[in-house]
This record gives sequence, structure tokens and C-alpha cells, in this order.
Amino acid sequence: MKVQRRGPLLVEGPVEVELEDGTTVSSDRFRVALCTCRRSRRFPWCDTSHRARSSGAGDGPPADGQPRP
Repeated sequence: MKVQRRGPLLVEGPVEVELEDGTTVSSDRFRVALCTCRRSRRFPWCDTSHRARSSGAGDGPPADGQPRP
């Protein structure tokens, strides 16, 4: 696994993911990106929705000191 700040969790595949409701989804790809922001329309798979809401100012805290949504 590879954890990325403000990005998906990259997992070497194939993988099987059990969702909160108990259903299981799987992928036979060699690497998958799991959504950690829950904005993805393809959850649990990342569709890069996290990019639309990021500030683009790097990995530091926001300038106003308030947490990001």
C-alpha cells in the first residue's frame, strides 16, 4: 500500500474490498486507487474527485488556519 496526502490509497492488486454495508467489490488490476475523501462517484475506487476541491497550494495547512473540508 502507498498512502498519499490528499490523495487515494494505492494498493497492489488484485484486491477485494468489503464495504460498510457488507457487500464486497473486487478488482483484478495490478494496482488500484481507493478513495479516502469519499467524494468519488465510483466509491470505493478513486475517480480523482479530490483534485477538484484541493487548494493547489501544496501540502501545508491553509493560509487562514481553518481546516479544509
